[in-house]
Amino acid sequence: MITFSEVSVTYDGAGAPAVDGVDFHLAEGELCLVVGPSGAGKSTLLGAVSGLVPHFTGGTLRGRVTVAGRDTRTHRPRDLADVVGTVGQDPLAHFVTDTVEDELAYGMESLGVPPDTMRRRVEETLDLLGLAELRDRPIASLSGGQRQRVAIGSVLTPHPRVLVLDEPTSALDPVAAEEVLAVLQRLVHDLGTTVLMAEHRLERVVQYADQVLLLPGPGAPVELGEPAAVMARSPVHPPVVALGRLAGWDPLPLTVRDARRRAASLGRRLAAPPRQPAPAPTPAKPAAGADPLASVRGLTVRRGRAEVLRKVDLTLRPGEIVALMGRNGAGKSTLLRALLGLHAPAAGGVRLAGAPEPPHRTDPAALLRHAGLVPQDPRDLLFAETVADECAAADADAAAASRERLAEGRCRALVSRLLPEVPDAAHPRDLSEGQRLALALAVILTAAPPLLLLDEPTRGLDYAAKARLAGILRELAAEGHGTLLATHDVELAAELADRVVVLADGEVVADGPTAEVVVASPAFAPQVTKVLGGPWLTVDQVGAALAGPAETGEAPA
Repeated sequence: MITFSEVSVTYDGAGAPAVDGVDFHLAEGELCLVVGPSGAGKSTLLGAVSGLVPHFTGGTLRGRVTVAGRDTRTHRPRDLADVVGTVGQDPLAHFVTDTVEDELAYGMESLGVPPDTMRRRVEETLDLLGLAELRDRPIASLSGGQRQRVAIGSVLTPHPRVLVLDEPTSALDPVAAEEVLAVLQRLVHDLGTTVLMAEHRLERVVQYADQVLLLPGPGAPVELGEPAAVMARSPVHPPVVALGRLAGWDPLPLTVRDARRRAASLGRRLAAPPRQPAPAPTPAKPAAGADPLASVRGLTVRRGRAEVLRKVDLTLRPGEIVALMGRNGAGKSTLLRALLGLHAPAAGGVRLAGAPEPPHRTDPAALLRHAGLVPQDPRDLLFAETVADECAAADADAAAASRERLAEGRCRALVSRLLPEVPDAAHPRDLSEGQRLALALAVILTAAPPLLLLDEPTRGLDYAAKARLAGILRELAAEGHGTLLATHDVELAAELADRVVVLADGEVVADGPTAEVVVASPAFAPQVTKVLGGPWLTVDQVGAALAGPAETGEAPA
């Protein structure tokens, strides 16, 4: 169905190919997972299947890509539209209509599908993806996760033979992600649809894959094989695979169920309670009686007639890292924006430490001295022509906000620490989603405001980049900064957060220590907890316990 023959892609002005010598064949009716570090060329490879590379992106494609017998060199994206359905990393770039139902119908209208068939497929897709209640909603009013489901639905309705999906679950809550993946699996098994999917959250998807295509790095040779075999060598892998490597299991487990079946002996070795490893400075714990960085009391926010937040109470203290979790549309982004004054309260209020007025009455430039927000779409923060210009502007803004002379190059150093391969001369729009996010994070982290507000800060980041981000946030916490991060990444919350706050329908339904909240929730529990139970949250905890004196006398794996 999909064949790459010695394919390389070099973008204009680039010193080296984004992908080089790619050669593989993917049969009809298979789900292939594309994995690799951020910036390894995954989006380029997917774009070559749909014809967007090079017809839309520019650059030079050498070799040959065929899809259902059609050569993408001579077939532009519109010539492949009846065969290939594509959802990129950015759902907003995908939409052409204003409402959910119209968007689901648009692709079929373009292909001339009969009206009766269109109506039936729209209804089926609304039900499959849990979108029925949103059918008449303006797309602009949806949360990031809801938009992602609409984008996926819009490419399902024309019934393409090939689906190309770039991080389709990155903005979805755990339950919604499982629903979408179940739909994809049904299409593969029942209809013979071929799915080529790139995803960084491998803990969600690797068990569904028939094959895994590994891109080890920019221009490096690719490897296609069985999931377990590729995961044994892959530099990026989910926690359950990392746990299997640590314990010496062969073959490696890909699912929680497989790992649990082998975990009895490992559980016996873990007689002592978990010890937190210390690869980075230990976060400073809030001092008793310390003034909070932010206080939210009885906060209610309305959009039109709808109450998006209802009587929310929340306190954020110095040195705390708090994960804000909940299903798509629960109000997480609205709460972050309200803390920065972008939504005026209908009732209750928000106060930031040191700010004489509530955020919605404070000058935005002055707010950076108190809080900084990285939104879901990093492009909202990026306006310069190059990465270097963005970093220079961030350094200048940070110096103005702090009223102190700061060393130049602070932002660039943060970008390099998160993702070392981001080039100075690149335009932000030409970066991958993960690279753009790393740049946006660096822009806000440069100013190091007392309170950091991060909305889905790990979309597009591989495991190594997430670990580097966690290290930076721990260092800031040790200096007394607070962080509130809205995330669906349960593994990140387990590794990083001191507290977890869960929102549901605009209300706080849980607020407590991470171990208590995530262990009590099947939806939010990390893989290690599901395998070993009890207090174990991360592979690092298990590794630290095995590295210490073992009561059983067994050597660590």
